[in-house]
Amino acid sequence: MAQPDSKKIFFENLSGAGKAIAVLTSGGDAQGMNAAVRAVVRMGSYVGAKVYFIHEGYQGMVDGGDNIREATWESVSSMLQVGGTVIGSARCKEFRTHEGRLKAAHNLVLRGITNLCVIGGDGSLTGANLFREEWSGLLGELVDQGLIEADAVQKYSALHIVGMVGSIDNDFCGTDMTIGTDSALHRIIEVVDAIMTTAQSHQRTFVLEVMGRHCGYLALVSALACGADWVLIPEMPPEDGWEDKMCQKLSATRSRGTRLNIIIVAEGAIDRHGKPITSSFVKELVVQRLGFDTRVTILGHVQRGGTPSAFDRILTQQVQKAMDEKRFEDAVKLRGRSFENNLKTYKLLAHRKPESELPHSNFNVAVLNVGAPAAGMNAAVRSAVRVGISEGHKMFAVSDGFEGFYKGQIKEIKWADVGGWTGQGGSLLGTKRTLPAKYVEKIADQMRTHNINALLIVGGFEAFESLLQLYEARATYEEFCIPMCMLPATISNNVPGTDLSIGADTALNAIVETCDRIKQSASGTKRRVFIIETMGGYCGYLATVAGLAAGADAAYIYEEPFDIRDLQSNVEHLTEKMKTSIQRGLVLRNENCNDNYTTDFIYQLYSEEGKGVFDSRKNVLGHMQQGGAPSPFDRNFGTKISAKAMQWVTKKLSETFRQGRVFANSEDSCCLLGMRRRALVFQPVVQLKDETDFVHRIPKEQWWLKLRPLMKILAKYKTSFDVSDSGQLEHVVHIRPKESDASVAM
Repeated sequence: MAQPDSKKIFFENLSGAGKAIAVLTSGGDAQGMNAAVRAVVRMGSYVGAKVYFIHEGYQGMVDGGDNIREATWESVSSMLQVGGTVIGSARCKEFRTHEGRLKAAHNLVLRGITNLCVIGGDGSLTGANLFREEWSGLLGELVDQGLIEADAVQKYSALHIVGMVGSIDNDFCGTDMTIGTDSALHRIIEVVDAIMTTAQSHQRTFVLEVMGRHCGYLALVSALACGADWVLIPEMPPEDGWEDKMCQKLSATRSRGTRLNIIIVAEGAIDRHGKPITSSFVKELVVQRLGFDTRVTILGHVQRGGTPSAFDRILTQQVQKAMDEKRFEDAVKLRGRSFENNLKTYKLLAHRKPESELPHSNFNVAVLNVGAPAAGMNAAVRSAVRVGISEGHKMFAVSDGFEGFYKGQIKEIKWADVGGWTGQGGSLLGTKRTLPAKYVEKIADQMRTHNINALLIVGGFEAFESLLQLYEARATYEEFCIPMCMLPATISNNVPGTDLSIGADTALNAIVETCDRIKQSASGTKRRVFIIETMGGYCGYLATVAGLAAGADAAYIYEEPFDIRDLQSNVEHLTEKMKTSIQRGLVLRNENCNDNYTTDFIYQLYSEEGKGVFDSRKNVLGHMQQGGAPSPFDRNFGTKISAKAMQWVTKKLSETFRQGRVFANSEDSCCLLGMRRRALVFQPVVQLKDETDFVHRIPKEQWWLKLRPLMKILAKYKTSFDVSDSGQLEHVVHIRPKESDASVAM
């Protein structure tokens, strides 16, 4: 039986005059809550509902009065970049009582509010659900007490609630990522990157304690993102004797020339007997056994947002029960497939097996970067090298893409050679845009010379074109009849066959941070509009998604043609907004959106038409979008997708090895590994040709175009927005499909 689409029902209940919605934030604060509040207010206004702020969470709902105030479009301006929650959050013991919920119901009915949007953690959403279940009974009590009229029971009979999880711990079931988690990871990685510099200078060991009393997500993912030597989390306590193993590992890495060690400890880490493992204990252990100069850093609330309230945690109760019963494997599985895969990948990359335990495949695998550099490329190469070595292969690094390939710039790369690569930006291997077609004979010679049995290419659209050329060259050169795989890595996110590319998240963060700073520069001055040009070639992904995140008034892209009338309409719309409310405007333009309507043209148009109302400034962001350290997402995405690719390579090598040689000439032996709807999917590159616009170097269909109406609505345009995408209700515990060769959830 199909489940109802809760999102569609919620919007239908809001639509029409007389409908009211209230939004509140509850429990611990988390970065991103203000963006959610802003979207609720503006989307509610768009569908014609009256929207209310409930200040100070459930306490404000119980107290009523000025704590429940009507929100306007203008009241949520300039909120996107602000941390915490501007409408306040407070723990409320009174709401946990029946009498408190009765007061809250009375305050909502007085204002005609029957739609709630609750942004908070487990306790907040559990409380909201209890409130909904009791709603009809509460209204009956209010009638009996003479506080509301009898007809109000029928009029306000149903309470509709939508919950958004705000928690840096990412510990809630039913969602892949909670509001605040990514920001917390950013803060952790920023600290780790800074610490690594001083640790290398002084040959130190650093023990970092991160939040997570019950959930080790932050510790695990940050360990994966920075390549930590050891991680301790509550869901998977180390085996007895872990102290010896950890010290042996630290000693071994130092003996190979590594100048630093990083150990990450979740604040709730325990051993197999339930005894806490503290950061100070780990420090003393390292000092006493190894004599290493060791320091402890407790990040605490620098992770921003704090730990959300925890009353009756739905997910944690299950995990805690499994941990109490020492069913640690089950505890990890209850965290979800993403958590489980993170742990498997970390173990695979962080702990090197002794040579005697490694399989010996006698296969040589080459890895290279092709196209423009993208943050996260180095994490992908590190992952490929270490997984390849763990699979028993000999790994070769090719410098400077296919240009270096045909010149013979190929050398074996070892486990230790890629230490510390995860957090490095750019391409440490070197990358060029050179395509292989002109040098295919020389490349074939080099592959024969080095006996290359498989190829892994990390890059953007040029990498995709290169793999197509190598596939076509199979007809002439048997050297290319080997397993070949490509990982999409480009800030433009313009590669067919994948929803996301390595490097795009880092570029988006750079653009949004710059937009925030630029807008802030006009604070306290007269009204001003900023015209900002982004990269992306003909792909408008960066301009669109950055525009949505930064609160842009317009974003011009190639995929959505526009003319002078559209430009004029945008100017007039912004002029009206400037006269009545906002002080700063933001307009993004993709670099190749239109040959004639250049950034200079748009800047001059806005400057001329806005005279007397606002002035304009322009900024071309340029290559700063490609630089900098990779974001936590790009580090982890590059790491996991590359590990999956190498496991595919190993399987294909085994399948195609016959009579003493590798021979693979089928379509499915030359693939792009992309993310499609939360799953990693191997797709033959020849089958992606029909999905590609080669002239403009973009996919013919792009999922993010569906976001553009939302950006316009939030900028106060009158437009239509499709809410018909069906949602799927998911139970906490359900049978998971078997992981297949073709598709695996991230």
